This record gives sequence, structure tokens and C-alpha cells, in this order.
Amino acid sequence: MKRSMEFELAWQGLKMGEHILDYQLDSTFLKEKGEMPDDITDIDANVRLKLNKHESFFELHFDIDGYIITPCDRCGDDFKLSLWDEFDLIVKLSDTEISDEISEDADVVFVPRSETVLDLSKWLYEFLILSIPLQRVHPNDADGNSECNQEVLRLLGAYTERQDEKTNNIWKGLDAIKIDNNNNKKHKK
Repeated sequence: MKRSMEFELAWQGLKMGEHILDYQLDSTFLKEKGEMPDDITDIDANVRLKLNKHESFFELHFDIDGYIITPCDRCGDDFKLSLWDEFDLIVKLSDTEISDEISEDADVVFVPRSETVLDLSKWLYEFLILSIPLQRVHPNDADGNSECNQEVLRLLGAYTERQDEKTNNIWKGLDAIKIDNNNNKKHKK
């Protein structure tokens, strides 16, 4: 993985209290830091990091805002999908140099005090990937109508109707069985 000083934070020189950092991330960042998902053609995200420095730990709050260009899961047309998410992380300073001796939690990371720089790129990458929704469907317009390709939706609807007609419903005969709960209650008394 290529190192970039742009995402390194020299924390020892920071004053106590809150600091705001902004990062503009795109598909180049994803390709350099990890792997860009195959179905995403473009990404543009702004990450605002609020870092609150304390004596022995840091509170990190990541606000992600932006968009990706991806195919719709329903109709297959590319569209611009908004991203928004937020993540919190605690970075604790440790006197232990050996990382095997330190247990890690999902929201807590331990860093030796001898480290003078925090590399934020791995967290930026992870949180950006986590902010991408699993289901990607065109949003509805102001009138509540789907912005999906209407021709594809029509074809999907026609295919679904034909499939429903062909299926042999094994539960079909259960509709004829009627259970009168009122009679059952009278017999129990």
C-alpha cells in the first residue's frame, strides 16, 4: 500500500481540544488504498473528521457525504447514489510497544505512545467502503414515482406475472379449510 503524507496526522504537535480536518476522496484514493468495487464507476466523497485530543486518547468522528455512480440493482442503468454516514473511533495511547499484548475492540484502537503519526488512510478507506449501501436502487422522484428505466420495469412486471401463472401452488387447497375460532372457544368452557 502506498503511503501518503496527506493522510498522516502528527498528533504530538496538536493542542488539546477539538480539531476539524476535511478530506476529499475519489476513485483514485480507493484504488491506491485498497480495492475499488467492480460495480462502482466513480466516487466523490467529502469526509469531515472531528478530532478531539485528550491527554491519553483521541475521539475521532468521521462524517461522510458524497455520491457514487453505480448501476441500479433493479433496472441496471447507472445512476448517482448519495452517500451519507458517520462513524466514531477512539484511539488510545498505550505504553505497550508490542501490538500482540494489546487487545483491540471494534471502536477502540490502541497506538503506542512512541508513534508520532497517525495514518488515517486505513480508517478513511474502511469507513468510505462501509458507507456504500448494499442495495442500490434509483430513488423516487418528488411525486413518489421510481426513477428507474420504465421500459425495464415494464418487462420485469410482465415476466413476473407470467412466472406467477406457471407456478403450482401446493398450498392452494388450504384456502377451502375454514376454522371457526368462536366454536372452539365455546367447547373449551
